[in-house]
Parts: sequence; C-alpha cells; structure tokens
Amino acid sequence: MAGNSIGTLFKVTTFGESHGEALGGIIDGCPPGLEIDFDAIQNDMNRRKPGQSVIVTQRKEADEVQFLSGIFEGKTTGTPIGFLIPNTNQKSDDYSHIKNNYRPSHADFVYEKKYGIRDYRGGGRSSARETASRVVAGAIAKQILSDVKINAYVSSVGKINIDKPYQELDFSKIENFLVRCPDEETAIKMEQHILEIRKQGDTVGGVITCVIQNVPIGLGEPVFDKLHADLGKAMLSINAVKGFEFGSGFCGATMKGSEHNDLYNSDGTTKTNLSGGIQGGISNGMDIYFRVAFKPVATIIQKQDTLDNQGNIIEMQGKGRHDPCVVPRAVPIVEAMAAIVLADFFLINKMYK
Repeated sequence: MAGNSIGTLFKVTTFGESHGEALGGIIDGCPPGLEIDFDAIQNDMNRRKPGQSVIVTQRKEADEVQFLSGIFEGKTTGTPIGFLIPNTNQKSDDYSHIKNNYRPSHADFVYEKKYGIRDYRGGGRSSARETASRVVAGAIAKQILSDVKINAYVSSVGKINIDKPYQELDFSKIENFLVRCPDEETAIKMEQHILEIRKQGDTVGGVITCVIQNVPIGLGEPVFDKLHADLGKAMLSINAVKGFEFGSGFCGATMKGSEHNDLYNSDGTTKTNLSGGIQGGISNGMDIYFRVAFKPVATIIQKQDTLDNQGNIIEMQGKGRHDPCVVPRAVPIVEAMAAIVLADFFLINKMYK
C-alpha cells in the first residue's frame, strides 16, 4: 500500500491497524543531538487518546510510546527513530456484524474493491486510530521547532461557533474544557450539545482552528510545494476532514482587492493578515492561521440501510465504542500534522543558509 509517508527531509512513515498488535512509525531525517522531552510526547498522546472524557469514545488505551531506535541517552542520534504504540483494549467482536457488510460513509467498500481484502475490525488501516503515530511524530517535530508556537482549538461544533477572533482568545484555557474550546460559555454549550447528540445515538461534526506563531520567514517552496499547499494536504489526510481554508479563506472571494491587500509596515510586517502568514506559498513571519472542517463520525447507533458484499441492501446498526464528535480528540492531531510540515520545511530552508 502506497501513501503511508509524509515529508521530504523530515519523513514520517506510519504502520499498523486499529485492532492489530500495535501501531507505530519511523521518523527519518530528525537532526542528531536533539534532547527529547518524553513527557511532552506523552502529554500530546494523552490529549488524543480514547477514553479521556465523557464526550469521546470509551475505548481505554494507555497509548504509551515505546521507542526502539534513533534515541540514545535521551538524545536523537540522527538515525531513523522507530516506535511502537501497543493496542491493549481491542474488542474485535464489536465488528463481527460488518464482516460482510459495508458501513455507510466508511472506507469499507473502497478498500475491499481496491485491494480485494480488508481488515473489518474497527476499519483496520482506515481507522482514525492510525493518527496516534502521527501525534508521536508531531510531538518530536514540535521540539525541532522550539521557538514556534502551535495552538489548535475547537472553534465550532455543529452550529455552535466561537464568535471571537483568535486574537481575543486565551490559548492557555484550551485544555480547561473537555471540548478544547478556550471560550468558557461556548465550550459549555458545545459539551452539552455533544452529550445530547450521543443520547440520540447520533454524531455531529465541527471545525478546528489552528494558529501558528513565531514562524520564521522563508518556509515553503515554489511552485508545487507551497507551504499552504502542504499544510492543506496534511490536514486533508486526517480522517473525517472535509475542508481546509487558510487566511481569509472563502470569505476572501467576496472581497475587493483594495479590502483584501495586506499593506506593509516599515519593518516588513503587515497591517492586516488576510494572507494568513503565507504569501506566494512562503511564510512571511506573520501568524499562520487556518480552519479544518470535520464531518460527523460515520458510525451512528441508529438503524440504517447499507450494502453487503453480495449486492443486497440490508438494515444494520452501528455497535462498539465511537466518538459522538471527533473534534475534541482531533486538536492534537491537527497540531501534529502542522508541526510535521513545518519541521520538514524548516530543515529544507536550512539548506539555503
């Protein structure tokens, strides 16, 4: 299977299935001599792991990372970093009812048609559990980018939105709320809505906003490897993502050029930042900000018609442990993918120095 790696110099390859023995990955190109903060890695894993609160899936996984290579006496050696994340709480019997059936809006049908075989237990390789490996790699990438601040937060759940620009939010409050929204009033409404949706056996989508500060000028490569293009690809590779916009995004299409142009200050900064910190595909030193839209989780605990592998339309109902809303656990995944992209471009940019 192709498509399991991302990056050029800082290259990340992941492996494993939702109900296999373990997930894992290989990070190639990490510079030597980087002192690894293992607590920071585990903290990001804890933010992503299942079972952390009443508004997420109740699968219980410690998600403790085992490093196999590339780190000696707490520092990177410059050789490939191999790691494992054991699966310890699989309940594969929960998926026996879909062995011969294709769940609506899942990858079941296309995987089987493409490869002629699929691991139906939890979706196998197509499961969002694969993102645990990305969070490990992203946590290490963050440590390469020690001066860069990456903060993602939930800005909407269903039709409930934060009505404040990110400049008015206190990012230190993101982890104060289960839903990872830094605005208390909005966070409470979001959490109540998710709990109500769960009672209905249904799911709901949402949007994550990511703000990246202290980015050096010059990250990104013309023409096809623009920084925002690679950020977009990274975000769209995350399970359940249906949309990506940066800077003014789609709102920019409604504006006139005289309204949208970011005028310069004498030091090279700009008076506004509708460009979202990226011009010509290259970072300009201003804040990079973007929004990532997530669809409702496809597995719902309601009866629906679906297709079996004999071509019959049948009735089925979702079972097992699933998120009623994926966005609270996706916050560290968005941060991780942003860090992986930035670390790669950071190392590429050093070649010009």
